[in-house]
Amino acid sequence: MSFTSLQFLFFLPVVFAIYWTLQRHLRWQNLLLVVASYVFYGWWDARFLLLIALTTGASYLSGLLIEHFEGDGRRRLVAAANIVLNLGILALFKYYNFFADSLSELLRTVGLHADLPTLRLILPIGISFYTFQALSYTIDVLRRQLPATRDAVAFFAYIAFFPQLVAGPIERATHLLPQMLQPRHFSDRHAVDGLRQMLWGFFKKMVVADSCALAVDIIWQSPSEQSALVLALGALLFTVQIYGDFSGYSDIAVGCARLFGIDLMQNFRTPYFATSIADFWRRWHISLMTWLRDYVYIPLGGNRCSPLRQYANTLTTFLLSGLWHGAAWTFVCWGLYHGVLVCVEKGLRNLRPRSSGRNSHFSLFTLSLLTFLLVNIGWLLFRAPDLAAFAAYCRGLCDLSSLFAFGTLTMGKQAVLWSIALFAVEWLQRSRPHALDFSQSCGRHYGSLHPFNLLRHRPVRWAVYYALILILLFCHADQHTFIYFQF
Repeated sequence: MSFTSLQFLFFLPVVFAIYWTLQRHLRWQNLLLVVASYVFYGWWDARFLLLIALTTGASYLSGLLIEHFEGDGRRRLVAAANIVLNLGILALFKYYNFFADSLSELLRTVGLHADLPTLRLILPIGISFYTFQALSYTIDVLRRQLPATRDAVAFFAYIAFFPQLVAGPIERATHLLPQMLQPRHFSDRHAVDGLRQMLWGFFKKMVVADSCALAVDIIWQSPSEQSALVLALGALLFTVQIYGDFSGYSDIAVGCARLFGIDLMQNFRTPYFATSIADFWRRWHISLMTWLRDYVYIPLGGNRCSPLRQYANTLTTFLLSGLWHGAAWTFVCWGLYHGVLVCVEKGLRNLRPRSSGRNSHFSLFTLSLLTFLLVNIGWLLFRAPDLAAFAAYCRGLCDLSSLFAFGTLTMGKQAVLWSIALFAVEWLQRSRPHALDFSQSCGRHYGSLHPFNLLRHRPVRWAVYYALILILLFCHADQHTFIYFQF
């Protein structure tokens, strides 16, 4: 079941109504969340439920065993067994065919003909998200940062919580699980805030991202026939598409969770206004990058080692980030591309003398523009079906002979307008948790005529809400599946 489906339009109010009638019965609330989440997830394919139940059950039992044993050796053994099991399931369904095909190709290049068998497996939606969520619990219990829970229902609700089940944010056990164990009381303020954030998320996904997707798909169908300007437009529109798609999903997920009295972490913070690649990754897919920081980068040594080792740790972390996104060489190269850029930035920062003064607005703008350009190049790798297609697209971009051949792409005009609107709102609300949030006063930061101060007036605010709803009803583009469902 997708957030943008008609089924969800009926599913959410029913679950919401039953959930709050059980307000005084925490265990029944959690049980309802488990049942609703399994219905939500099983709507795609009921066979997926077996895998998530196995991951959840194994992680729950491993937590109890880790806490039961006092010796570090036994604790580590149990944790390692559960980690191997969960990563083994993930590797089998997501990476086996990729590595088998790559190894076969490598053997053929040295004259050995070995066709390794591949498996006809369906990639379960969201498996990377809930696997990492389960691993965080096991590791945190092993580190004694979290006591093992004995409430199986609450633990199953933690792993399968439907708003963030299939595309995140990747929640930590230390943040989400305690909320499943505490009584929750209805708050109309939180519910209204959740609906507001969901509305903005639907706009980003159904209007901005899907309108961009129409133009991007047309361009990528035959990039060799497009002019350099059209290819550049396609690159820019995909940059907007993937942000509107993924951050839109996160807004819907966070807003939906607030309807149930649950707080999820912020997953995006105006990433396209970043002033460096490292800054970009502090703002983009925050839940994944903080997970990799805490469970990969820091255990490898982090910054507490020689510069050469720091670069190796950075490249390893970004390599795993690329592999997490998909079993293809394009994702591997995309991860390494960002890892190399972060290493270059770190090296330049070490060489440059420290300056006590602040950067000027012009220099910050220049850094933001350069970062945005580098991110755009990376997204081409992310979007390309293979490395050859990426190389062909780049050649087309560099073909100066077609630079001023504008071509015709009517769908792109609408996408550009919606993209400009999105970036304008993002700029105005860059210091806020999310757009359309009027809980904070703007007076300290902006003048009285700033749009967010004007929107604090109820008539203006409701006019904006109704305008967005009308746009969703009449101006949304053909629906595309959320991009991050494949991860």
